[in-house]
Amino acid sequence: MGKLTDLQIRDWIKRGERFDTRGDGDGLYLRFRPVDSVPAWIFRYRFDGKARKMNLGSYKTMSLADARKTAKEMRARVALGYDPAGEKQERKREAVRKIEEAKLQMTMGQLADEYFAAMILGRWKHPNIVRARIENDIKPNIGKLAVADVKPQHIDAMLQTIVKRGAPTMANDVLRWVKRMFDYAIKRQMVTFNPATAFSLIDAGGKEASRERWLTRPELVKLFEAMRTAKGWNILNTYAVKLLLMLACRRDELITAPVAEFDLDAAVWHLPAERTKTGKAIDIPLPRQAVAILRELVRIGGGSAWLFPARKMQERMVPHIDLNTVGAALAKNIRPVLKKQGVTEFTVHDLRRTARSHLSALGVSPYVAERCLNHAVKGVESIYNRHDFFEERKAALQAWADVLDQCERGGAEVIELKPAKKGAAN
Repeated sequence: MGKLTDLQIRDWIKRGERFDTRGDGDGLYLRFRPVDSVPAWIFRYRFDGKARKMNLGSYKTMSLADARKTAKEMRARVALGYDPAGEKQERKREAVRKIEEAKLQMTMGQLADEYFAAMILGRWKHPNIVRARIENDIKPNIGKLAVADVKPQHIDAMLQTIVKRGAPTMANDVLRWVKRMFDYAIKRQMVTFNPATAFSLIDAGGKEASRERWLTRPELVKLFEAMRTAKGWNILNTYAVKLLLMLACRRDELITAPVAEFDLDAAVWHLPAERTKTGKAIDIPLPRQAVAILRELVRIGGGSAWLFPARKMQERMVPHIDLNTVGAALAKNIRPVLKKQGVTEFTVHDLRRTARSHLSALGVSPYVAERCLNHAVKGVESIYNRHDFFEERKAALQAWADVLDQCERGGAEVIELKPAKKGAAN
């Protein structure tokens, strides 16, 4: 058969005529097997006494003229003692080698992101807790290091940095998650050693004892004053603190709340089961002061679906503010002011304990006070699960909101209060 023509090839394609190979001469062949969607070019030659062949490309991407030109170049290389097919295989091997090397060069930040996507997202009820540890602690400290280059000294330095900023519990959390991330990396053959294995809680934040800190009325007066005057503190943080105190809710429940959960006309927050620590839905009665704050947050949000929408675009693309935003602002802007006034250190988590202690001081029954914190009440929950102390909680939270109003105005009547029992504000 003579040389091929484009007219012939297009006719074969049109008629669906299949064949193993048809030659054009000088080692160039066209192949159109039943399994092929389009014809493909093959270059055949002999090298070191052995028959060799290599694929040049498909007729769809390489015309007859281009195929002849490429085959001519390949013949010239063979004449010079080169093996085009062997070179192509070597290029493939080199590409695979580079891919494997890239795996070894994955940074700790990339590993953390991969672990989060594979093991946390869609599996954990509150994935943003892990996301916060990644963004706030792991990435800033060791995120740019290659996974294979992370050594025990890097883990130690990261943990000590977190402890020194006054967050030992966070250090414990970070240690737990980093250990799991390296175990994940070992399973996927990225590394063979977990540099965090040798560390225990003693090396991080130590044993986590139950906290007992709560704010007295005089301390609340100072807190409200500090929130009015502290530099760098903003009104959104004030609203968050007020709501956390007023509603005795968990930080995560409030910060990640969509606006749709709030019925402000009926003064009720419908908190769904999937967003509670207990896994049970609850209707939270809203004091009039809370309703006013929530209406203002909705106005400031400008149509956002979130009560506390993200204040700036971030790589993590979480639609609401970070869970640690308010706590970090308290530590940076409010805590130094209060320290000068003799107010000892407290955290966002102590606000629920503060609410629980004051509810007791107001004479609220333990059953109602515990339900205000969305704690299960053993022995009576099944009896009262229909009305769930809603009216009693409504009255209690309104009375507590009125106390907070007094504190904000500077009315700090000192009352002897007994701190809530350990663990009562989890």
